[in-house]
Amino acid sequence: MSVMRTHDDTWDIATSVGTTAVMVAAARAIETDKPDPLIRDPYAKLLVSRAGTGVWETMLDESMVAKVESLDPETAAIFQHMRSYQAVRTHFFDEYFAAAVAAGIRQVVILASGLDSRAYRLQWPPGTVVYEIDQPKVLAYKSSTLAEHGVTPSADRREVPIDLRQDWPAALRGAGFDPAAPTAWLAEGLLMYLPAEAQDRLFAQITELSPAGSRIAVETAASHADERRQEMRERFQKVADQLGLEQTVDVQDLIYHDENRAVVADWLADHGWKVTAQNSGDEMRRLGRWVEGVPMADDKDAFAQFVTAERA
Repeated sequence: MSVMRTHDDTWDIATSVGTTAVMVAAARAIETDKPDPLIRDPYAKLLVSRAGTGVWETMLDESMVAKVESLDPETAAIFQHMRSYQAVRTHFFDEYFAAAVAAGIRQVVILASGLDSRAYRLQWPPGTVVYEIDQPKVLAYKSSTLAEHGVTPSADRREVPIDLRQDWPAALRGAGFDPAAPTAWLAEGLLMYLPAEAQDRLFAQITELSPAGSRIAVETAASHADERRQEMRERFQKVADQLGLEQTVDVQDLIYHDENRAVVADWLADHGWKVTAQNSGDEMRRLGRWVEGVPMADDKDAFAQFVTAERA
C-alpha cells in the first residue's frame, strides 16, 4: 500500500495521486444527490464509477457511513467531514470563477485538474477558454469517459497534458494561452502533493504569466502533527480491515509534510497580489455543513485556508 513519491513519478486515475481525484469526485457525487445540494456535478458519479479504484467508490454507498459509525464514531465524523468539506470547497471555488468571469476574465487555468468537471458543468460566457493541466492519462480518462456518454464542454476546453514539475508554462502557451490576457487560476487539492520548493516555483511561474487584473484561488495544505497523522492512519486502517475494504493507496504517503512550506497568503502578498483568506472551517459553518465531533475543531491550523487574490 505504501507509495514512495519521487521527483519524476507519474500516475493514472487508478494509482497514486490520481486516486485522490476519484475521492473528491465521489464526494461531489454524494453532495449532488442530496435534496438541497450546495453544488451540482452531474458527471461526478459517472467518472467515479468507471475509475476502478475500489475503496473510493464505497463513498457512494450511504450504508457505509452507518457501518463506520457503529465501529468508530470519531472516524465516522471525519468521514462525514471529508464529504462536507469537499462540497464547501467546490462551492467556494465555483463562486470564485463566477466572480472572475463577471469581471470580464475569459481565460481560465485549472492546475492539476483531475476529475474537475467545471469546463463541462459551469455556464461560461461565450469566448471563455478553460485550460486543464494534469498528467496525460488523467486528462485522457476524463475526456474520453465524458465523450463516450455524449457530454461536451460548456467552454472552449483545452487539455495541457504535462506534469506541473515540468515546463508547463511552455506547454500552456503551446495550447494557445495568452500571457497578456487576465487569467483566473485555480490550485485546488494540489499543494499538499508538491514539495515546498515546487510550491514556490509554481507560484513564481503563475505570477510571471499573470498581467494586472488576473486572479488566483488556492486551497492551502492543512497542518497536522505527526502523532495525529499516525493515529488517524491506524484508526482508518482498523476500520477498513473490519469492513473488509482494501486500502490500495494511503493518502498520507502521497503528501509532502514540509515544515518550511511558505504561507500562501504571505507569499502572494509579497509578490504583487492583493490577498483575501478564508478559513475552511469557518466557511463550513457559514454554509451549514459543519460536522460535530470532528477532532481538533478548535485548532484553525488543522483546517485549510481558501485563499483568493488579484494581481495589482
